[in-house]
Amino acid sequence: MNASGGSGLASMKKMLMFNYLCFLLLAFPLGTAYSQSAEFPMAEGMRAGFQLRARYSMTPNITYLTATGYEAKLDVYQRIDTDKPMPTLIFIHGGGWIGLNKEYAIGAFMPWVLMGWNVVNVEYRMARTALAPAAVEDCLCALRWTAAHAKERHFDLSRLVIAGESAGGHLAMTTGMIPESVGLDRECPGVPLPRVAAVISWFGVGDMEKLLHADDLPPGRDDAITWFGGMPNREEMARRVSPIHYVRKDGPAVFLIAGDADPILSYRQSEEMHSALEKAGEPTAIHIVKGGAHGHFTPDQQVEIYGEVLKFLNDEGIQTSP
Repeated sequence: MNASGGSGLASMKKMLMFNYLCFLLLAFPLGTAYSQSAEFPMAEGMRAGFQLRARYSMTPNITYLTATGYEAKLDVYQRIDTDKPMPTLIFIHGGGWIGLNKEYAIGAFMPWVLMGWNVVNVEYRMARTALAPAAVEDCLCALRWTAAHAKERHFDLSRLVIAGESAGGHLAMTTGMIPESVGLDRECPGVPLPRVAAVISWFGVGDMEKLLHADDLPPGRDDAITWFGGMPNREEMARRVSPIHYVRKDGPAVFLIAGDADPILSYRQSEEMHSALEKAGEPTAIHIVKGGAHGHFTPDQQVEIYGEVLKFLNDEGIQTSP
């Protein structure tokens, strides 16, 4: 596997983590429990894991942008067993714009790797480094980086999907929906922003203005307030980075997922986003998980969601099989 980028030790650790996760996901299907006496298909699992390793190169910690003294990085999981352009997922981690990291998200996008997609796993500036709209700007720059390196990395820009969870769901929508004319991509001039085929928002925020008022949030969930800090034009900025204000007929197809028992973000956010997209005539679908919280869905629920997502993408002409 390719281990360029970052220190040798860090690269080696990340490669080992990747191989180990691939092995576990292939050897232990989601939701399967094994007792100590159960027969473990070690040979089959190892063979599948090494086959996957032979298909992929993982290049960690590529700097795609330097801004406010911060080097924003991404990881690329690239198919190396073909020279054809392959469907590509850009994944954006959650954490309320104030925490977590791209490594935390490995399990969330691994199903796409197992399906044979290229994956670009993106980090971005947190509130402690730069307030809004820095995270939005960064993710748009990651999108531009993907377009600029499409040929050498075999990214199929006609099958480009952006996904994310929570704050990452919000950023997936802004990245796919905000047009270049808005000017939030000026940190990284370069090739034109590519058209995103589809966005998959896992319990993401569509209307940021609604999160600026503490009474609308559960106790201790002031992430959005922290992200905007003390800027005097918070309401204006919140509107500027709200995906719901960029809904248009020629935008990407959007699939929304949320739990109706989410204690952190009301699933009404996803419903309102879905309604706005439908009104604009934009392809959209929504899956509300009954009793679902802020993620942490069961394996059966995950399988059902992915089945609907893949059908949605295929219905929209986005061939999901490599």
